[in-house]
Amino acid sequence: MTDVRKTGTPAPVVVDDPWAELRRHTAARIALGRVGTSLPTAPHLEFQFAHARARAAVHRALDEGALAGALAGLGQPSVALGSRAADRNAYLQRPDAGRRLDEPSRARLEALGTEARGRDVALVIGDGLSAEAVEANAAPLLAALLPLVRERGWSLAPVAIVRQARVAIGDEIGHALAARMVVVAIGERPGLSSPDSLGLYLTLGPRPGLTDEARNCISNVRAAGLAPPRAAAKLAYLMAEAFRRGLSGVGLKDEEEPDGGPSLGEGRNFLTDGD
Repeated sequence: MTDVRKTGTPAPVVVDDPWAELRRHTAARIALGRVGTSLPTAPHLEFQFAHARARAAVHRALDEGALAGALAGLGQPSVALGSRAADRNAYLQRPDAGRRLDEPSRARLEALGTEARGRDVALVIGDGLSAEAVEANAAPLLAALLPLVRERGWSLAPVAIVRQARVAIGDEIGHALAARMVVVAIGERPGLSSPDSLGLYLTLGPRPGLTDEARNCISNVRAAGLAPPRAAAKLAYLMAEAFRRGLSGVGLKDEEEPDGGPSLGEGRNFLTDGD
């Protein structure tokens, strides 16, 4: 910074951070500069906008009809379900209510009949804490995943689209359908640079009462993170290994040859949906 006492020229109000060049490589809020001990106006407003976008992602309702239509276009039937959280406020204040189905949804599963039961995989799509993540990534993910599932000869139950869902609701759905495995795709808790991130959780032998150690997680599924096609390939690999070894969760590790891509979750929950 120029010393005004020596040159007679006032020092700049906004002081750039010498690491500013690093901002090209990350969406993280680094090298923002300063005005005295405060942030400059521009990054302060950007922070407020990102915070508002994250809050909007949490409260936005999922367009279930559009998602069901996208699944039908992939040749996959679906069923609409809801948790015991009656509305968004109840969902946010009572995480336990988001882990169990309401009675009409249980009846709807029963009405599916025997042809929907006993399948290899039950797929569950939950709004979680970001409907934006589901609307942006669920259909592209399934478009990449379904061919891999068919190649391996795995049978599928109708996809469950669940309102006000937490991860563990998949255990009840998988158990009700007598599925060998449940895979839950759910909106993750929005970050200030990632309001559209989807989390994937797989559990072998789903049943109510399981804890996070029984699940494997693939996190940050989105265009700017782990792209849906690569996430689908990794998910299919973990599903195959879970079936082959007869386990999921902390006992199942990702032993696929590394390819230089982002690291993935192995048997960890990452606390992405507030569970």
